[in-house]
Amino acid sequence: MPSDPNFDLAGALAPLRPDLVRFARLQLRNDQWAEDAVSETIIAILEKPGAFAQRSSLKTYVIGILKHKIIDQLRASSREVQLESGDDIDDLAAFDELFAADGHWREAPPDWGDPHAALERREFFEILQVCVDKLPPNIGRIFMMREWLELETEEICKEMAISTSNCWVMLYRARMRLRECLQLNWFSGVPQALSK
Repeated sequence: MPSDPNFDLAGALAPLRPDLVRFARLQLRNDQWAEDAVSETIIAILEKPGAFAQRSSLKTYVIGILKHKIIDQLRASSREVQLESGDDIDDLAAFDELFAADGHWREAPPDWGDPHAALERREFFEILQVCVDKLPPNIGRIFMMREWLELETEEICKEMAISTSNCWVMLYRARMRLRECLQLNWFSGVPQALSK
């Protein structure tokens, strides 16, 4: 059991469920599979409450287990994913506008100050989550597979039925969109209104 005998593990898990389901939906693109993965995660935690020794935050612990459940589901599924080509054309045009003919930035990225201090602020993560949620579905999914689930490129390509070069282009686009969104809504000092 956790070191605090009064710790209500089930009660502490309940408010985390909406974020867990949203994270699972982004990866699995199937509401039922997402619900199943979250339910399996919660059941696994409640079946072995002693495994959570409160060495990390409960949310960190739960997401670590959920990642494994999502990876299991991704590996078990044999569905095909169709990539949207409309986004690709719009993205290329938007990214081309960021650079001059010589390949340099048209406008140098501004200094973001001390990124470590920003990471400590909860509001930063809320803005980051909204920015990730605003990514096009397949770009967001590939980004989360790589950065959160820590899947290898080969696994992502197999799951998404894309080439390695396409995967890297989509990861680059995700990072560029996140950079732009964070610049507008966090680092500019004047947050823009973000709607989900």
